[in-house]
Amino acid sequence: MWRFIHDYYSNKKAHPSTLAFFRISFGTLMFFSTLRFWSNGWIETLYIKPDFHFKYYLFEWVNDFGNNTYILFVICLISSLFVALGYKYRLSIITFFIFFTYIELIDKTTYLNHYYLTSCIAFVMCFLPAGNYYSLDSYFTGEEVEEVPVWTIDSIKIFICLVYFYAGIAKINSDWLIEAQPLSLWLKSRYDLPLIGQNFMQLKFTHYLASWFGMLYDVCIPFFLLIKRTKYFAFIFVIIFHVLTKVFFPSIGMFPYIMISSAVIFFDSNIHIKLLNFIKIVILRASSFIGFKINQINENKKTKIILPKRVVFISLSLFLAFQVLFPLRNLLYPGELFWNEQGYRFSWRVMLMEKKGNTTFKIKDSVNGNYFYVKNEDFLTPFQEKQMSFQPDFILEYAQYLGSYYKVKGVRNIQIFTDSFVALNGRPSQRFIDPNFDLLSTKESFNSKKWILPLNYEIKGF
Repeated sequence: MWRFIHDYYSNKKAHPSTLAFFRISFGTLMFFSTLRFWSNGWIETLYIKPDFHFKYYLFEWVNDFGNNTYILFVICLISSLFVALGYKYRLSIITFFIFFTYIELIDKTTYLNHYYLTSCIAFVMCFLPAGNYYSLDSYFTGEEVEEVPVWTIDSIKIFICLVYFYAGIAKINSDWLIEAQPLSLWLKSRYDLPLIGQNFMQLKFTHYLASWFGMLYDVCIPFFLLIKRTKYFAFIFVIIFHVLTKVFFPSIGMFPYIMISSAVIFFDSNIHIKLLNFIKIVILRASSFIGFKINQINENKKTKIILPKRVVFISLSLFLAFQVLFPLRNLLYPGELFWNEQGYRFSWRVMLMEKKGNTTFKIKDSVNGNYFYVKNEDFLTPFQEKQMSFQPDFILEYAQYLGSYYKVKGVRNIQIFTDSFVALNGRPSQRFIDPNFDLLSTKESFNSKKWILPLNYEIKGF
């Protein structure tokens, strides 16, 4: 066993074109994704306009910079472009990872699985020798590596497989497979689709077909991508699946494009060489058309950030071990995961819930018994209020904020109670939070939130 590991670590090599193409596609995708985010005005509406931001536990220190928040996105734009070009690669990918992740930590209202996926991929790429081939770095120095350790490529493959596999086994539950929920709710709402919206999308058969196919796809696709005989057919399914996902759920953002581009890494290096040669031809013809002459530059004095091989291997191994264990943390908490959401985020549970809530807060003087109700719209944007209404950690954090706010306003002996009702996956709405529990009497922690009332229904599955 140890001999196999040592041989795999020391002797197994691969062509660097695979990492180079992955670097180009990832950097390019992140560049245009950041532009898209900016052009849609989301920097203003999500990060600058709100007076209050919901924070991740242990990351309460992460704040926006007002109008200077745009600078964070400028840095992401520049660093992602440099990653694609392979210019100052190590510094560029580390910069992108830090600033992109910082932006996502400003407000957990904006949490999406593909934002977390992007941070994870960027983190892995910080350790990979992806800038030593087909890059401006190698162009300027005149040096290109001829091979890279195969485990540097396998680390990305394993991570992508884990994302798919966990997304698949999470769908093996009674709501998804037996009730076809929440797809039944979402697909019915797409009556506006040409030709199929008024009829096909309304059929229960369609909802079950989509649910079962989605589960089987997520569970099986990583294995088919890994097998040489099936990887090309599997890639066709990757394209079809994610294109349909984008058509049916346009608000899903960049996730389909990220997964399609990431799947290319499962191809053999000869495919990546051909793709890079095609890119080279396009660049040479474009430069010739505009009259720009490309000459070889050799500046061997340029410094490179080189990480020790053992450090890289250990870091990637620890990262992958974390990705195996962290999505399972929900097993440490009692109750229904979809209801209490304790351990739900960062676990690759994708599109499994449709929750709607109505949550109001009562500020009470514990001494004289006087109370009043809060207008949530005075403190939160509509999007924040929607997310807060059915997520328990949001509710607790918002209550803590209200307590601090009204204490400064001179209100004494404050207690905060809530009337909260939530509907999950088409079920009737039911009370969510214990109305007699003072939300100021507890703090956010990793402990189980016993003040969440249990779901009246059982959802069987993982």
